[in-house]
Amino acid sequence: MNILDNLNEAQKKAVCHADGPLLIVAGAGTGKTKSIVSRISWLVQNNLARVDEILALTFTDKSANELLERVDIAMPYGYGEHWISTFNGFCDKILKRHAHELGLNSNYRLLTETDAWILVRQNLEKFDLDYFCPAGNPSKFIKDLLKYFSRCKDEGISAKDYCQYAENLRLDSANREFVATINWEDLASTERESVKASEIKKQNELANAYFTYQKLLRENNALDFNDQIFLTWQLMQKSPLVLAQYRQQFKYVLIDEFQDTNYIQYELIKLLVQPKNNLTVVGDDDQSIYKFRGASISNIMQFMEDFPTAQKVVLTENYRSGQRILDCAYNFIVQNNPNRLEVKLGIDKKLIARNTEIGECEVNCLNFATGVDEASGIIEKIKEIKRQNSPDWSDFAILFRAKSSAEVLIDFLEREQIPYQFLGESGLYNRPAVIFCHNFFKLLDDYHESSAMYRILTMPQWNLKQEEIIKI
Repeated sequence: MNILDNLNEAQKKAVCHADGPLLIVAGAGTGKTKSIVSRISWLVQNNLARVDEILALTFTDKSANELLERVDIAMPYGYGEHWISTFNGFCDKILKRHAHELGLNSNYRLLTETDAWILVRQNLEKFDLDYFCPAGNPSKFIKDLLKYFSRCKDEGISAKDYCQYAENLRLDSANREFVATINWEDLASTERESVKASEIKKQNELANAYFTYQKLLRENNALDFNDQIFLTWQLMQKSPLVLAQYRQQFKYVLIDEFQDTNYIQYELIKLLVQPKNNLTVVGDDDQSIYKFRGASISNIMQFMEDFPTAQKVVLTENYRSGQRILDCAYNFIVQNNPNRLEVKLGIDKKLIARNTEIGECEVNCLNFATGVDEASGIIEKIKEIKRQNSPDWSDFAILFRAKSSAEVLIDFLEREQIPYQFLGESGLYNRPAVIFCHNFFKLLDDYHESSAMYRILTMPQWNLKQEEIIKI
């Protein structure tokens, strides 16, 4: 079967783009992954590149595995090694091959967030912290510090760079970026000096902590996840031979979920694709959700300025939803204008439903004053629909933005004896049995631990009513 069969005109245009930069703006459900897989196949079958000369990167393990599986199905056997992975997977492979260039051991240990926290806690006395290490709770800021160091790496700031910045810091009229909210004219001269001294002290403390953390990682032959990408970027900058090797190898580079890349990922890619710039990026600014992890939506907004000769293709034919839900979503998202790609590039991103077999759904918006009222309202709505139409419990789905929002919903579901399956659980310590044991031990240690007491008492085994729990 021809790889262009079953593609619409916009998808064909994206797939058959030959050389040079390409921006594919792909709305939800428009066949984005199908287009990427078809493009890889088209490049190989038209002898423009071998499989191992195409680098395809995406944001999550799930996306990478799906892309790899679909490419394997689409491509005949014997085409060579695939370079399809997440950014971290790609950088890990590069660092393992060239660790010596950076003075690293190739069998380094990759730390999870918990591992990094433990490493800092075990060596807290080496950090010389004052403001960020309160005597009553020395561990209070460890998680925040680690997140701060991660953001520094996402922005391409090394520990050495930060220390140099802190050393040269002088809070004068030309350098007030981290106290920009202060109205200096309203402060007395003594107050100004106090504010300046405090901010300089904090920045020096952060810089020294960042430097100490990186030193600890090296001493323990360890890296964190942000190190993988940051050090690969440094490797490409410091070693022209390594950079030239991979520029020569990768004739085409494809980036999926481009709106979720951060600054350092984009800088690494821009290094790799020069001078031919055979770069295809696929994304949608309206689907950017990972800013809290350092993703920079400015990357996709900036792409056409960085690559002014880039072709752009907009995928708007949706195969997943009915027109009513698409129109509702569009009317909602355009409230972000003019800070959207649609306005900036003068393109039309309104999605068109192509799957006529999908039924139309009703969209209602219900407003509540508090989170408890909202949870109660959702449960009452489910019970109302159940009484009227008698659907199965498995026909209902409740989506929430954060796992913390689920707790009050789960309490209401259990109180109303509505069966449910919570899909937000992750890891051993979030399983109900382990949570019970953990809280039980906390009560043994301190029977005034009210949150642990509440969790124990709300277990269905005791069959206690809410009024009884409140009395207890």
